[in-house]
Amino acid sequence: MTTGPLKLAVILGSVREGRFGEVVTHWYAGLAREHGAFEVDVVDLAETELPLVLPETPPAMATEELRPAGMLPLSAKLAAADAFVVVTPEYNHSFPASLKALIDWHLTEWRAKPVGFVSYGAQSGGLRAVEQLRQVFAEMHAATIRDGVAFPNYWEAFGEDGRPCDTEGTGGAAKVMLDELAWWGTALHEARRKTPYNPQP
Repeated sequence: MTTGPLKLAVILGSVREGRFGEVVTHWYAGLAREHGAFEVDVVDLAETELPLVLPETPPAMATEELRPAGMLPLSAKLAAADAFVVVTPEYNHSFPASLKALIDWHLTEWRAKPVGFVSYGAQSGGLRAVEQLRQVFAEMHAATIRDGVAFPNYWEAFGEDGRPCDTEGTGGAAKVMLDELAWWGTALHEARRKTPYNPQP
């Protein structure tokens, strides 16, 4: 059994000027803290050195020395996390390049850990971005959970107080997602403790 709260990294994926993701992330991180199962750490990619140019050495063989010094605190947070939530917009039927860069710079940090998604966009609510992220995280040996939270027409979905207009519906969906993250996070934490997960390349 875990001896304390699970470490949950909530990743704000948008780095766009005027981004709405800060509103969504602040709301969700607040609910995650209230849930009681998690120690929440918000990871803002706009505040991290995240080059698009990768080193010659593949991530599977890379060491910390190959990562920019400004990225190391973020890498440490990912490695320490028991679970992740990715907050993503949808750009052109997909997810932001910043998220792909984050994933590609790391490998073992995602392994055998659960990943949940909160998305926002136009009519689809960002779900096309989420479906593509599920494929990417599967390659990283992460376990994406079924239920998430999506905000179609996000510009109409939140009030001036930074909370969703449909408090009951979105709050209920967020709780289902957090309950699943807590279950998977605990189960995989114990599994990694008993048997380190080292898949063949």
